[in-house]
Amino acid sequence: MKLKITLIVFLAFAPFAFNKAQMPIVLSEDSIQIGKSVLPALSVTIPESEFDKTLKAWIRELQAGTKSKVVTENSEMSIFGAKIKSISPNPVNVYSKLDKLDSMLVLYASFETKKDEYVVGSSGAPEFAKAKDFLKEFAKAQYLDVAKDQANAEEKKLKDLQRELSSLENEKSRMLRSIESNKNSIISEKENITLMNNELNTVRVAMVGQDSILASMEEGPAKKAKAAEIKDLDKRNRKAQNSIESSEKKINRSNEEIEKATNSIPQNEKMQEKVREQILQQQAVYDKYAEKLKRIKAY
Repeated sequence: MKLKITLIVFLAFAPFAFNKAQMPIVLSEDSIQIGKSVLPALSVTIPESEFDKTLKAWIRELQAGTKSKVVTENSEMSIFGAKIKSISPNPVNVYSKLDKLDSMLVLYASFETKKDEYVVGSSGAPEFAKAKDFLKEFAKAQYLDVAKDQANAEEKKLKDLQRELSSLENEKSRMLRSIESNKNSIISEKENITLMNNELNTVRVAMVGQDSILASMEEGPAKKAKAAEIKDLDKRNRKAQNSIESSEKKINRSNEEIEKATNSIPQNEKMQEKVREQILQQQAVYDKYAEKLKRIKAY
């Protein structure tokens, strides 16, 4: 009977596994074989969950609040004196098994409230509805963890793309500022070249004939003063020439940076457009996973 039920569940859910949409949690009356005994049980599907993680969570759930330990033999689990107050105020024995299918897990659990007395639907006991709720909430919690991880992963991808777009926008802003700054620098350096050319003309006019005058002067304070004057004019000349050369280099660098930025902006804009499209696509993907999480919470 168990093989037939799990096979039906798998076939019914195969389309959901392909598109990662939320899958239903199906709870059914079933049976479980423990050793040579077949016990009445409940089964619940846990979509998309990892086997090891779910198994550990199930064992923690059974062992919570009690010193009893889950004993596992041939994948069959049993615990005696489990304290599951949501089912019964008294300790219960639980026999369970977790099976792995391609797109989901199936948990089988049999609850023994007294010696050879099991929670079954035909008994009409309130424990049956409580046991169903207990298993459903466990399955829901595991599926929620899966959906949260999926949604968080897609949200991270979305945020990474948003950060990438922001970085591209900032890069474009920096390039535009660089262009304006270099344009202003060029204007400033051209003004400096004009000033330095005027300075050169002034110096050159002042230096005309100064060497001849110095050569014809007798040694003394006047000649020393004239030599100092010529030296100062020569210093002014070299300073103006150096300043012009420096400004020309700065203008060349600024023009190169303007050209580089101007050529880079169209590529930046193409990348921005591409990332914006990716953001729209990723937003749609994230919205689907967020909606999936919302629907699972509503189970």
